[in-house]
Amino acid sequence: MTIRVVIADDQLLVRTGLTMILDAQAGIEVVGGAADGHEAVAMARELRPDVCLFDIRMPGIDGIEATRRLAGPGVENPLAVVIITTFDLDEHVHGALKAGARGFLLKDAGPELLVQAIHAAANGDALIAPEITRRLLTTLAGLERATPPAQPIEPLTEREEEVLFTVARGRTNAEIAEELHISLSTVKTHVGAVMNKLGARNRVEIAMWAYETRRVSRRDE
Repeated sequence: MTIRVVIADDQLLVRTGLTMILDAQAGIEVVGGAADGHEAVAMARELRPDVCLFDIRMPGIDGIEATRRLAGPGVENPLAVVIITTFDLDEHVHGALKAGARGFLLKDAGPELLVQAIHAAANGDALIAPEITRRLLTTLAGLERATPPAQPIEPLTEREEEVLFTVARGRTNAEIAEELHISLSTVKTHVGAVMNKLGARNRVEIAMWAYETRRVSRRDE
């Protein structure tokens, strides 16, 4: 099955380069390119790609707002969005993930990590560049919340807590299966159960909840 991708970046050279990288990969096809946030949202809604690859800084609306409109809370049938940018400011990372992004990469991450992020997003997983994950952990660990994160009505089981921990550390389903010595289908069942109990829409929201409840800390990297 071919993964269909829409790219949004205000620089033609960047869009062209990303398109060449992704179109050269088996099973990935770039179906559209947008130069600003409004065009990106309209194109994504029309084409319904498997993955949207958005820059943060764009004319009109930025990549974070575009992500919120396509994948944010309350969006019916949200799309998978991966943010790729030259800017790794903490507020950008946190804002993008809160808006519903399934991945966050810097433009110097390299083709291999880019392709991994596209596949992860298309499969419902999330990939955040390792250096960004470390900073996100540090930032969230230092945040003081006005109210504590909501706890699930039905507590997580011991196995679900283990799965939660591995998801928060950025593991894919296959990696979790290997690490916990369980089948891939069992991993998917547990991840689905965790999502339901937490009211999370994707793996990034699971990870965010784990960070905010201090279940994951910097020493766990």
